[in-house]
Amino acid sequence: MASLFKKKTVDDIIKEQNRELRGTQRAITRDRAALEKQEKQLELEIKKMAKTGNKEACKVLAKQLVQLRKQKNRTYAVSSKVTSMSTQTKVMNSQMKMAGAMSTTAKTMQAVNKKMDPQKTLQTMQNFQKENMKMEMTEEMINDTLDDIFDASDEEEESQDIVNQVLDEIGIEISGKVWQFLLSSHASSPSFPFSNSLFYEPLFYSLILEVSLS
Repeated sequence: MASLFKKKTVDDIIKEQNRELRGTQRAITRDRAALEKQEKQLELEIKKMAKTGNKEACKVLAKQLVQLRKQKNRTYAVSSKVTSMSTQTKVMNSQMKMAGAMSTTAKTMQAVNKKMDPQKTLQTMQNFQKENMKMEMTEEMINDTLDDIFDASDEEEESQDIVNQVLDEIGIEISGKVWQFLLSSHASSPSFPFSNSLFYEPLFYSLILEVSLS
């Protein structure tokens, strides 16, 4: 029972109107089909009367045919009007829905603007920009420091590789000359006994470099 007394919404009214317009359109189509059927029958009757030479009957039937065709043409005009009304109703419904959506959006924006403090929002954005710049600067400093560390490590490693390569090449080239140099340069030294101390690594490298430069 409550649904019987429920107030109709705009959508309900528009749906009912569209339903009525569709029913009217179908009725017009049926009427036109009936008129076209009568038109064909009158044409046959006119031809039949003409063959029998009954001119008066032909005139009467011809007048009926003219009136019938006018009525058929009116059905096209009415059908076009009904279609236009249906289209106009749909457009109005769309406009009403758009207006409703705009009204809802306006209310939402109004509520948000009331709760939003422009100064506070601006301050928040400025703080974010400031902290973001700090973070970028910190990240850049860390990256620069890491680059320096890795670059120094790479340079040291590369330098050590070069030294090792040079020493390997020198070792290959002068391996047969080292003992000759030691004998000729240090044989007269009283501290020249062939002890392990002679081959202490720094002294040994210096002797090798001295040989290579000689």
